[in-house]
Amino acid sequence: MDLFSKTGKMALGSRLRLLTAKVTEDASQLYALYGVELSPKWFPVFFVLTEEEEKTITEIAADISHSQPSVSKIIREMTAAGLVEENRKAEDKRQNLVSLTEKGIAINAKIQGQYLDVDAAIEDLMVEARHNLWEAIAEWDFLLEQKSLYRRVVEQKKIRESKEVDIVPFKAEYKAAFKDLNEAWISTYFTMEEGDFKALDHPQEYILDRGGEIFVALYQGEPLGVCALIKMDDPIYGYELAKMAVSPKAQGKNIGYLLGREAARRAKELGASKIYLESNTVLKPAINLYYKLGYQKIVGHISAYERCNIQMELDLSTY
Repeated sequence: MDLFSKTGKMALGSRLRLLTAKVTEDASQLYALYGVELSPKWFPVFFVLTEEEEKTITEIAADISHSQPSVSKIIREMTAAGLVEENRKAEDKRQNLVSLTEKGIAINAKIQGQYLDVDAAIEDLMVEARHNLWEAIAEWDFLLEQKSLYRRVVEQKKIRESKEVDIVPFKAEYKAAFKDLNEAWISTYFTMEEGDFKALDHPQEYILDRGGEIFVALYQGEPLGVCALIKMDDPIYGYELAKMAVSPKAQGKNIGYLLGREAARRAKELGASKIYLESNTVLKPAINLYYKLGYQKIVGHISAYERCNIQMELDLSTY
């Protein structure tokens, strides 16, 4: 069975390990072919020490992108094999300088022919191949340094799961979720205030009957996120974005962003040119979300909430 044709890219790590195992096995045989007493895993350390007379373990670890414990273990093995020695000339013993022994220097002279032959063999392999693996490895290494595979998978997970989110208008059956989700986050960070009780206990009278709207995010049919557009009697702002709450178990599904986008779309559809909101800077994920949605910080408005320490607006001309 061709495992990798069935698993696809899911088995990237396994396939790379298999390829590495093939190359490492050949490397061991190559060292024997040239009479070089060297283990493949020692080579990066060995090569670094051939470039400079002596180095600390910390410097070697940085050069080869290994951990210090890993390099220390290799140094111990190479010391036992008589290839390196520590603190040969170090005045400060804490520096733990490492250098090649005479045996190690002799191996470096011996291995030069192997370098030439291996380089030529790999060049020949690249000519036969349709893709330049050497350049691809360098490119992948750079790209994964910029954004790890873990982060890329998290992003794709969010995209996939967000497609399963439905933003629907408020119904009486969602009243409990609207209240519970908001009460949970408010009570965690602050104290429920008069305006909270009005909006959460009486959403129909306080929000909907006054020209506002409430949006509910359903994930697999369960209401896991909510937010409201509250109609404002203001010459600049048509609506206030308020009472946005997302269940902790829905984190990573982009629900807050989807709610914010739908609220902005609907407010513009209703004729508003700007949306206003109030928040608190202790809610860093929420503030970051608002900036991502396009909101900008403003000052000068009087708030009915004691917890408000930041005010923001969204120019709907950008939507």
